[in-house]
Amino acid sequence: MDSVELFESPGKGRGLRATKEFWAGDVLFIEPSFAAVVFDSYVANVCHSCFRRQQKLQRCGQCKFAQYCDRTCQRAAWEEHKQECAAIKAYGKTPNENVRLAARILWRIDKQGGVVSDYQLISVEELEDHISDMPELDLKELKVDVHNFLDYWPRTSKAHNVESISHILGVINCNGFTVSDQRGLQAVGVGIFPNLCMVNHDCWPNCTVVLNHGKVELRALGKISPGEEVYVSYVDFLNVSEVRKQQLKAQYFFDCTCEHCANGTKDDLKMAGTVVDGVPVPDEQVKEVTDYSLMMLEKMDKARLDGNYHEVVKICRECLEKQEPVLADTHIYQLRMWSMASEVLSYLQFFDEAASYARKMVDGYIKLYHPNNAALGLATMRAGVTHWQAGHIEVGHGMICKAYAILLITHGPTHPITKDLEAMRMQTEMELRMFQQNEYVYHQMREAALKNQPMSMQAEPVEEGIKNMFRRK
Repeated sequence: MDSVELFESPGKGRGLRATKEFWAGDVLFIEPSFAAVVFDSYVANVCHSCFRRQQKLQRCGQCKFAQYCDRTCQRAAWEEHKQECAAIKAYGKTPNENVRLAARILWRIDKQGGVVSDYQLISVEELEDHISDMPELDLKELKVDVHNFLDYWPRTSKAHNVESISHILGVINCNGFTVSDQRGLQAVGVGIFPNLCMVNHDCWPNCTVVLNHGKVELRALGKISPGEEVYVSYVDFLNVSEVRKQQLKAQYFFDCTCEHCANGTKDDLKMAGTVVDGVPVPDEQVKEVTDYSLMMLEKMDKARLDGNYHEVVKICRECLEKQEPVLADTHIYQLRMWSMASEVLSYLQFFDEAASYARKMVDGYIKLYHPNNAALGLATMRAGVTHWQAGHIEVGHGMICKAYAILLITHGPTHPITKDLEAMRMQTEMELRMFQQNEYVYHQMREAALKNQPMSMQAEPVEEGIKNMFRRK
């Protein structure tokens, strides 16, 4: 590993710093997982080898638990799965994802050691577990996992004491990294990536992490000089600094002292009221609508989880009617409403209304996020596609081009999302030329194409694409 090196970061413990110059979009390193497993909730829908989501999977004939795309994936996974396979058969049931991942890690350590390649900068045993910092409830859960691990662990495998098992489970708790499906939009598993674990947090980082073809890539968001520490963000910036600090303390056991937290950078924008005819809306009115928004967001989340999308739309419309005259376009509660409204309305195929909300959402995001933030790129992509679906080809193409420029940096040209977006960019460019030549003919052709080939329904609305790549309980 000649691009980064381990060092003692002042006030942060160990960290990684660049050993040469990088520019936006450059890859600092690529790392496969030391071990990874599918989440409990996805074991029947995701391949346990390549982590692709599939309609039909082939089940392991021995343990009846592991699922694979085909024999190719099954053979590729066998070296890692064979001990797990025998253990599940002997145990008679399948333990939870934490125990399964801990077992895979310890089997690999027993066979190859805690460092498995020349590129690995630190052994798994040396990673922090933060057990001494855990609250009482988490410690109880850890003890349950240790007990279940001991029941699950085969007598034929090397014995491990409670301390070493607890350490590995603690490492998973605070260093686990979400493994996404093939499109990178849905977290479907968790893995341990030792080098990535050494990258410290900053709310306004100089790097981003993306999972591409089963490996994590650390990618630069801008210029990084030799000797400069590299950072990623463990949490979404679209929260006020106090909330981000609480999240980081609860999950990662440190107090964030980054510049944006110390100065409360952009907190005022995230809770701001609008300005009407040059006069700011009174603070009392902003607070009243903010409190109301929080209540409506809770109702909206419940309706979304229940799959009641018409109720979601109703709640969003009611709330936005009160929000838009009072809150600024950067207020995070209004941004959440615009985001969910655009997603659900697009799913229900009300594309014009969905597009108007998506445009407002992106305009707000631009004022808050780093210009090369992956969440901004994904939101712009979604808004561009929604405008195209609504027949607004000029705006749609422009937004798709902007999204493509961001995702080339954050995801790289070989990522499935970037490839899909490149195809979309070429299609909308062709349609735009047709539109500019003869607007009337373009709309007639579009109308005929939609009648002959109805537009497929959107994917069901879920929480927005992965922003917090590090796993959170």
